[in-house]
Amino acid sequence: MGRLMASILSTLEISFFLYRFPCMNKVKIFFWYCSGADIQLLRQCPTDSSKYAGIGATIFFTGVFAALSGGYALFTVFDNVWIAISLGIVWGLMIFNLDRYIVSSMRKRGKFLSELAIATPRIVLALLISVVIARPLELRIFEKEILAELTVMEQEIYSRQEQELQNRYTDPRTRLRSEIEHLQRAIEAKTVKRDELARIAREEADGTGGTGQRNAGPIYRIKKADADRVASELGQLKERNEALIANKLAALNDLEVMMNNEQGAFEREKIDGPAARMEALSRLTKSSSAINMASFFIILLFIAIETAPIFVKLISSRGPYDYLLETAEYRFETDALKDRSHIHTEIKKRSEKLGGTEKDYVTEMLDMKLNGT
Repeated sequence: MGRLMASILSTLEISFFLYRFPCMNKVKIFFWYCSGADIQLLRQCPTDSSKYAGIGATIFFTGVFAALSGGYALFTVFDNVWIAISLGIVWGLMIFNLDRYIVSSMRKRGKFLSELAIATPRIVLALLISVVIARPLELRIFEKEILAELTVMEQEIYSRQEQELQNRYTDPRTRLRSEIEHLQRAIEAKTVKRDELARIAREEADGTGGTGQRNAGPIYRIKKADADRVASELGQLKERNEALIANKLAALNDLEVMMNNEQGAFEREKIDGPAARMEALSRLTKSSSAINMASFFIILLFIAIETAPIFVKLISSRGPYDYLLETAEYRFETDALKDRSHIHTEIKKRSEKLGGTEKDYVTEMLDMKLNGT
């Protein structure tokens, strides 16, 4: 009696509220539709009205978030507002329909463990959907930080390209410089030898060295000849090496020009696609504990929103709507069995004209079909 009175009072309160605010009735019915409930059955269960309106609202706003999330992600791909809006709406409707199916396909039988086992695949699917929805919204929320990180990534790519270019020209430039240095050292060594022999000949001539006698005798002439010979060799060496040095300097200059031209042709690569933004967000979450925590709680929020309707149906007790739905489905099931029984009866009547063996076979097969074996 108490439950009946509570149900009557609840019905009167809802009716009075809807009478005062008729537009709310349309919103409530729309949310009922979003929940996947049978509206005709739900009208008979005023105590379940708010529960299914809440479930439907959650499913609806999840679809809205999915549309916004998908639209933003697609805008970063196509860079076209109308394409992003169109495909974002399609994505939101798809997520909405999927969530609606997940919730509406669950049945309350009063057995929690059994219902949990049945709901587990739906929970896993809901978790996947929540992560897919949350990621583009994270990219939008942290857009300023991501754009700054993308600039850093562009600079790193440009620096890496410069380094690779320099590495490609390092070996030939090093080799040319080494050869030039070797040729210069050969000239310097020959110059030192010439100067040393010239000094010895001069000291022999003025008596400050050698024999210590001031004269230009045969010993001086021998030393002077050695100095003149080395001087002649130095002239030939300088002529040959300076020509080689000039050629190698020209080759080195050509390499420098080629490297500078290639470096000048570099363009700072503009990276702004979804993959680059996700990479930037990943770097930010690794380097910043604040962004990492914010990203974690955003995903957690969407997981809670996405799985809320499923857990509401799991933890709530069986209500009037569940009993009416079970009765309606059972009625369809029994009607189907009754129709099958009528069909089997008609066939058995027709088989009366058959022989005993054929008649028994038909009867046996029909009974097996009717019993579902």
